[in-house]
Amino acid sequence: MSWLLLDERSATIVAIAMLAVFGATRPIGKRWSRFISAAAFETAVVCALFALWQAANQLTRGHTTGGLERGRQIWHAERWLHLPNELSVQNLIIDHPEIVKASNYYYDTMHLTLMVVFLVWLWLRHRDRYPFFRNMIAAFTAMSLLIQMVAVAPPRLILGETGMVDTARAYGQSVYAVFGDLSDQFAAMPSIHVGWALLISYAVVKASPSRLRWVAVLHGVITVFVVVATANHYWLDGVAAVALLVIAHYIAMGIERAKSRFLSPASEPLMVPVRINAEPSDDGLVSAP
Repeated sequence: MSWLLLDERSATIVAIAMLAVFGATRPIGKRWSRFISAAAFETAVVCALFALWQAANQLTRGHTTGGLERGRQIWHAERWLHLPNELSVQNLIIDHPEIVKASNYYYDTMHLTLMVVFLVWLWLRHRDRYPFFRNMIAAFTAMSLLIQMVAVAPPRLILGETGMVDTARAYGQSVYAVFGDLSDQFAAMPSIHVGWALLISYAVVKASPSRLRWVAVLHGVITVFVVVATANHYWLDGVAAVALLVIAHYIAMGIERAKSRFLSPASEPLMVPVRINAEPSDDGLVSAP
């Protein structure tokens, strides 16, 4: 089932329910209750952020003014910068229907599915790193949504300009055709797909000590390939996502420093050493002045 079915209302209800579980289990004070309350609180936070994401999308949904022209401008800017043509990437798979359909499926489902799996894994296995990367995700997504309020059409909507094929529509897999009222087709810049995928790859490599952690890099690489090959994003959408990730990283670091200063114990009173000038007395003993 598509994650798009978890709309703003459903996510809000889940967030409220999880807050109720948090409030009910936290006072118990048992080990199991602490685990449940912590899990409920983090689930509530994630669902609340998801609801805000959906609410922000509603503000831009249907705002298409200038989107097609901006898409053409990005396309021509890439040619001026001599970036690889997205059409050459699509041509690598266009004659292989099963690969095309797998790419469409990856684009539609792995975006949110692997993010949920990642957050659960990170919270269970590396809880000390969880707040940092959660804050990084929130900062990146918030900045992306602000930029996406300016409509930009993806390559698949300016086919006459790019010569590319809307692969999802060609194979009847278009999430925009099925859930058109729940998705913003003119939110190409920046690519949240690319941003989230690269963030997951980076976080797994940083948090996990296992040698298998490098497998996570494949998610970022595959996502970049898929969003381009299916004509859903330009190269510059991914470049913008990387730039926002760098900013989000510094924002998360700033939050961590602020928390450390705020939660650190009060400083101990400063002990200033006092030098006593003593002089020997007539009997050989030392007496203070």
